[in-house]
Amino acid sequence: MKKQLLDLNVVSNTRLNASHHLIELSSEFPLPAMIPGQFAEVKVKNQSETYLRRPFSIHRFDHATNSMHLLIKTVGPGTTALSTLKKGETINVMLPLGKGFALASKSKVLLVGGGCGIAPLYFLAEQLSKRGNEVTILIGGRSAADILLQKEYRNFGRVAVSTEDGTDGEKGMVTQHSIISKGKLQFDRIYCCGPDGMMRAVAHIAEKAGIICEVSLENTMACGIGACLCCVVETNQGNRCVCTEGPVFDSRELKGWTKGKEVSCTLDNNSQ
Repeated sequence: MKKQLLDLNVVSNTRLNASHHLIELSSEFPLPAMIPGQFAEVKVKNQSETYLRRPFSIHRFDHATNSMHLLIKTVGPGTTALSTLKKGETINVMLPLGKGFALASKSKVLLVGGGCGIAPLYFLAEQLSKRGNEVTILIGGRSAADILLQKEYRNFGRVAVSTEDGTDGEKGMVTQHSIISKGKLQFDRIYCCGPDGMMRAVAHIAEKAGIICEVSLENTMACGIGACLCCVVETNQGNRCVCTEGPVFDSRELKGWTKGKEVSCTLDNNSQ
């Protein structure tokens, strides 16, 4: 899929909570086709502390309106600058990048998102729903304030919530939710994005249940095209660049992810 470098117009910038913004972008030219799980590299303008582009999952893509959304968590100068974008401004974006999810059809699928890891799952849930799948979305966070876009996700399937402090949904980590922890998992495929520990725990559970699990890795990515090698991950076939051969991987491909001891996790998700 050919990459494009585009100046996109900011249509809206919606603050979802204290640290997350949903930014809608459009172009005067047709946007390229995109696959759930792919990402974009965004240039941060007028920010002396930020030299490199910042990677963000494609949160939504609407071919009919020629628009897309990025879900941004503000944790540093780059993301803070992007969170202040106003309607009518432009940003330079390179996209679509990376390998996306393999889309199941007419199956029972579970999507697991922790923290800002829900970012690629909206686009994924939408496309899976269109393909006749029975979709369940499990969203985890530290507290109710961290659970984003529940209402929107319900357009595509059942939504379940887990918070570590019990202020929304079931109390505990996502891997402790009754959907996962009680009885036999009744799913044909699992898709997961979030903190590394959470994804490893989900991958381990999926492996024991004999279910294919795809994970979207959040390694630091500087170039997005496989040149800098800072996002390399160890797989059973050797080292691979997450930005070009991922970010989505079958968890069985990742060395040590499914065969070791189950990993505990917290939803402390970092961005740039």
